[in-house]
This record gives sequence, structure tokens and C-alpha cells, in this order.
Amino acid sequence: MLQPTISIPSFLILVLLLGYLGVPLWLWTIYLAAVLFIFNSPFWLWGLFGIIAVMLNLSLVRRSLITAPIMRAIQRFNVLPKISETEKAAIEAGTVWVEGEFFSGAPNLTRLAEQPYPQLTPEIQAFLDGPVEQVCRMATDWEIYRRKDLPPQVWQYLKQERFFGMMIPTEYGGLGFSNLAYSTVMVKLASRSFIHTATVGVTNSLGPAKLLLNYGTAAQKDYYLPRLARGDEIPCFALTEPQAGSDAASITSEGIVFRGEDGKLYLRLNFRKRYITLGAIATLIGLACKLRDPENLLGKGEQVGITCVLVPADTPGVILGRRHDPMGVPFYNSPIAGENVVVPVEQIIGGVEQAGQGWKMLMQTLAAGRGISFPATCTGIAKLVTRVTSAHATVRRQFGLSIGRFEGIEEPLARIAGFTYLMEAARLYTCAAVDQGERPAVVSAIAKYHFTELSRHLINDGMDILGGSGICRGPRNLLANIYTATPIPITVEGANILTRTMMIFGQGAIRCHPYVYQEVTALQTGDVIAFDQALWQHMGLFVRNSFRAVLLHLSQGMIARSPVSGPTAKYYRKLAWASATFASLTDLALIGLGGSLKRRETLTGRFADVLSWLYLGTATLRRFEAEGRNPDDLPLVDWAMQYSFAQIQQGFEGIFANFPIPVLGALFRGPVSAWWRFNPLGSSPSDALGHQLAHALQIPGQIRDHLTSHIYLPSHPDEALGRLEQAFRLSVAAEDILKAIKTASRAGHLPQAKPETLLDAAVAAGVITLDDANLVREAELVRNDAIQVDTFTLEEYQQNQPLPEFHSVEYR
Repeated sequence: MLQPTISIPSFLILVLLLGYLGVPLWLWTIYLAAVLFIFNSPFWLWGLFGIIAVMLNLSLVRRSLITAPIMRAIQRFNVLPKISETEKAAIEAGTVWVEGEFFSGAPNLTRLAEQPYPQLTPEIQAFLDGPVEQVCRMATDWEIYRRKDLPPQVWQYLKQERFFGMMIPTEYGGLGFSNLAYSTVMVKLASRSFIHTATVGVTNSLGPAKLLLNYGTAAQKDYYLPRLARGDEIPCFALTEPQAGSDAASITSEGIVFRGEDGKLYLRLNFRKRYITLGAIATLIGLACKLRDPENLLGKGEQVGITCVLVPADTPGVILGRRHDPMGVPFYNSPIAGENVVVPVEQIIGGVEQAGQGWKMLMQTLAAGRGISFPATCTGIAKLVTRVTSAHATVRRQFGLSIGRFEGIEEPLARIAGFTYLMEAARLYTCAAVDQGERPAVVSAIAKYHFTELSRHLINDGMDILGGSGICRGPRNLLANIYTATPIPITVEGANILTRTMMIFGQGAIRCHPYVYQEVTALQTGDVIAFDQALWQHMGLFVRNSFRAVLLHLSQGMIARSPVSGPTAKYYRKLAWASATFASLTDLALIGLGGSLKRRETLTGRFADVLSWLYLGTATLRRFEAEGRNPDDLPLVDWAMQYSFAQIQQGFEGIFANFPIPVLGALFRGPVSAWWRFNPLGSSPSDALGHQLAHALQIPGQIRDHLTSHIYLPSHPDEALGRLEQAFRLSVAAEDILKAIKTASRAGHLPQAKPETLLDAAVAAGVITLDDANLVREAELVRNDAIQVDTFTLEEYQQNQPLPEFHSVEYR
């Protein structure tokens, strides 16, 4: 009898290797046959192996004996989620971009590291330095709030310089900007006033212009786009209703097709909408409604479906003129209504051919819009908060020291710096993808949720650092109005809670998984062949990812291959480790929970967190590489990546602790969870690293300027930020002089007193020069002015503060 020439450990090592590589089924079959041969297996075992091998490897046999019964069982027990038509439109909206790599469990790290990285053209830089700079100069945020509107000259300038047509091609009179260019303009506008971005953003993102560009007829484009670009038309888009917020597919606004006395086709519209930005002053309404065609005049049946219609605001029956008061933030946000509004059928965006396609149009437009406008606005706010808090922490003193020296202040300063670097990285990463033709729906949902949440965290930290200076409103206060406005983007275009729990992972798991959508589609159509192909490829993927997850965890990712060398290579390896774990857990959740998974929102929210931070971390690494691996940026990268992996670790621990599958759940809650805590993927950034970031922020120069690029920085000390920046620069310049006086005082060369009171004595003793003394005096004057807060007389405070009258919210 032949003796085995392979040992049990060697057998296991080969199994692990084949599983890690994800070899195909036929190779597994050959390997196992070789093992049976080497170990002189009995005839009955060969027979059993042969039967199983034939059943699995011969597709015709497999489909009949295995796949078809599995398919019937899945349909009977609802193992995979069913998809409605509205869900299907949402899932199919946009494209799958790099997020699909994470669902694969084996991301192409080279692809992630080599995604296009955008650069501003000289023409766009000129626009930023010219018209954008000018419009920021024209009114302060405080002035806008006091008048509760942009000044008339600002409205006129925005129209004159085509701010409302940035995304409209030049052939229609617009500026023809890329998404990157538009985004960078929004960053700068946001650093001046939230009102600018709320006003300019809606005209360039989700609105009639965007829908016309993507779906409009030639006649509609030729007529409306030039008018929108010039600002002759002020657009709004009317989607949200009292009973249809995040569940926009449930709108009740109705349009009915009828034939007029002139023989032409018309729509009779009745609608009630709310939360419509620019609604009160709009001249052109993009309306989403459910279209009915009782006489089938369009040839699409009676229930045509959700349709987007262009409605001129002066059409009889349109009711405008009222407005909401969102947190006291004075951008136009309004209810609008219409009673028996009649428009020609040609006002359907895209014409009759696009009747009933409104939901698909909206989902595809939102997929790109969420990923551009929100990140730009929030990044602009983050950069402003970084600039303000770093200067204030240096200028403001307590107990004889700048408050930025205290570790309690360093902690939020480090968060502000790390988040700002990360947000700019993800903004650019996403802009590049959209400009390359991608419409990444899941990434856009990630961007919308996390940019608005990180912005909320940043502004809270900023307000904590400013303390009393942050809560006293007035022209000197740079953060209070942003703080007040922060909840607004949290709620729009899908409330953040639902964005996290339903859209990012709930839809992402179906849309971005390599095989789930194919399986669901095959189940709904009863296509056994398609289901068989997808199912067994899925099973192979699950086996591979399970092996990868275990081995990468045991090796702490070291066996993964990084596309780069140097200090960031370890982070790429951890991305591979986290992705394999995420993908294998996703499959376990899909198999174990089936159609009920989308109702397990706390669980899907944790999966969404893991996916989101995988993306945000990837964007951070791409920025570092694209910007030349600047050593000065490495602490920012380290902080952002360590924070990202700490969030992923937390997400995994939450999944393990709450995995609602019998037996497997107990295993996760016990030994698996304990092992993950013993061998974690990541932990929060250290205090030492936080100190390094906070210190770097409080030094004028390249790091601070690079971190806050492309924002509005007034130079005149009459402006609040200009005054603070001047105090910051002078305070830093005076620091070494004051240190010299302290040293001399401790050595007994000068009296024991505050250095600021010893300037004349220090000059006389030759410790400092007269110029040094004058610099300190100037710094103290400017610093003292910069830390003052606004005050008002009783009469001044009461000005322009009328009490609101009560009005019913219903139209009569």
C-alpha cells in the first residue's frame, strides 16, 4: 500500500492557500481527488466524492438536482429580498464604482490608489479669484442674516456672472463647469455664508436645469437653458410633500391628461408641496407628480406613473408667496401649491416619451447631486471652522497661556484638522469620479450622510472651543449662524437616519454586490439558468472571502499586497482585511436574514458605517498619493486613517454583538467578538498624534494654508475673520519675544511679573529690542480687539425683529 506523501498540516496549508486565492470549483475537485489518491481512500469514499463532484461540476445536473430546489425554497421562504418597481428604479440609478470593490471582498487596491485625481484649470482659478471673491466681498454673513435675504446687488451679480448656470454648457449661455469646478466654487461660497450655497446650489444640482440637461427635448433645452443660465428664470424643484418626505415615491400630487377644446393634449395639475428651496420666488417650477391618463391619450395606460413637469410660476392656479422659517436661516424655503393648473403636455420634461419615468430621472439625478453639492458645502464649512478655531485657540488666553496649549482644546482641534483633511480628500475623489462619467449612487449616499454628520461634529467642536465668543451673535461671530444652520442639510434629500440605515447598505448590498442583484432578478423572472450561474459564483465568492477574512485577521493584513510602499502601505493592507471581513459578513447576513435584512435597520446601519469608512479611508489615501506624499501631511493621514479604522472596528463589534442568527450569533457574541477586541483592526488616534495636529494648526504656514485652501479670507481687519487672522499672526510673532522676557525674569534679570508689563524694562536690559516691544504692544492691542464679542443697545437689538403673525399652513 502506498504511504501518504502529504502531511495533515501540509494539507491544511494548501486548503487555506486555495481558499485565500479563491480558485474555481474544478480546481478544488482536482485537488481533493489528488488528496483521496494520496491517502489511499476506500472505494466507497471515491464513489461518494464522484457523485458530489458530478453534481456540482456538471451544470445541467447541478441545475436540476440542486439549483432548482434551492430556487423554490428561496422563493417559498423569502430568503432574498423582493424588490418593488420603485426600489428597482432606486437600485438601478447611477453606476457601481469603487464601492463594488469592497463588496467583492478582494478590492483591487491598485485601482483604488490610481483613480483620477482632479486639478483646477487656470480658468477656474481665475473665476474663484475674480467673481467668487467679489461676491463674497459684497455682503457679510451677518448682513445677509439681518436683512433676511441676499442684498439686491448680490442677486444681480450672481445672475450677471452666471452663478446660476455654472453647470449649463456654454452653448446654452452657461459656464460649462465641471463638477470639480462647481464644487470648489461652492466650497468658497460656503466659507462666506450658508445662504450663498443654499441659493446657488439648488439651481445647479437638483432642479429643472439638471433634469433638462439629462432628459429634456431639444426644444425645451433651447428655450429654458439660456434663460436659466442668465437668471431670467429662477428655478425650484417641487418634490417633498407632507405625506412624502424620504419616501418620495409616495407623492400624492396628481396630473391628469385630457384633450382640450382645441384638440391638443394638456395636463391638469393639483399639488401641495413643502420645503421647496427658492419656491417663494421661483419663476419656473420643476414638479414631480403622479400622472393619470384616464382615456389613454398618451398610449401608456391609465396609471402612467411619476412624471416631472415644467410649470411656469405665473400659470393660473399656482400658489406661491409664503415661506418657511428653517432655524431662522434666511434662504428661501417655501411651500407651494397648485389648484387645477393647466399646462400643455409638451411641458413634461423630455416630452411624452419620458412620461412615467420621473422616479428613475430623479433617482439618477440625485445619485450625482448628493455626491457633489453636500460635500462642497460641508467642506467649505469645515475649512472655515479650522481657520477660525486654530486662530482663536492661539489668540485667546486663559491662565496666562493660549488655550490651544491645553490638552482639552487640543483634542477637538485635532478632530477638526483630521476631519477637514479627510473631507477634502473624499470631495475630490468623488468629484473626479463624476467628472469621469460615473454616477455612484451608493457613494453619493455615503457622501451626503457622512459629510453632513462630520460637519455637525466639526461645528460642535468649534463652538466648544470658542465658548462664550461662539454664542454671542453679531458681525464678529463667525460660527453661530453655521451652527444654527447645521441641522438643515441633515434633513434634506433623504433624512440622514434613513440614508444610513436604508440607502447606503440596504440598497448598496443589492446594487453593488457582484451577484445578489443577478440572483434577485433571476428569482423574480424564474430564470433557473441565470440563477444557477449567479448562485454558484456567489458561493465561491463567499468561500474565498471567508478564508481571506480569517487569514488576513490572523496576519493583521500583512499577507495582503499593498500598491504602495512606505508609511501608508499598512493602511492599504488593512483595507483588504476589512473588506474581506465586510464581504463575508454581508453574505452571512443576506443568507441568514434574507428579505428581513432591510428591516433590521440597526444592523444595516452598522454595515453602512463599515462601508462608509472604507470609502472615506480610501479617499484619504488617494489624496496623499496624488499630492506627492508630502511628509508634512502624514500626521493628518495617520489621524484620519486611524480614526477610520477605529470606526470600522466599532462597526464590526456592533455587528458581532447583535447578529440575530441562532448559533452563529452566539458564536459572534462570544469568541469571535473577544478575539476581535484582542486583535483589533484599529483604535482611536493617540493623544500624542492629536497634539501634533493641534500644534501644527496653530502655526502660520503651509500646513494650515493647505488644509484651508479655496476659502474666502478677507484681509481687512474690519472684517471678523480678517481681524482674527491679523491677531493670530501677530500673536505667534510675539510669542518668542515674550518667551525671552520670561526666561530673563526667571534668571533674575527682570522682575517677576507678566511679560507684557515688562516691555520697557526688557528693552532697557537689552533682552529685547524696541521693535520687539512695539510688536508685542501691537499684538496685544489687536489680540484684545479680536476676542471681544458684539453688544447692542436695547433699541438696536429690537430693530428688524418683528413678531411673526400666525397663519395656517393650509392653503384656502
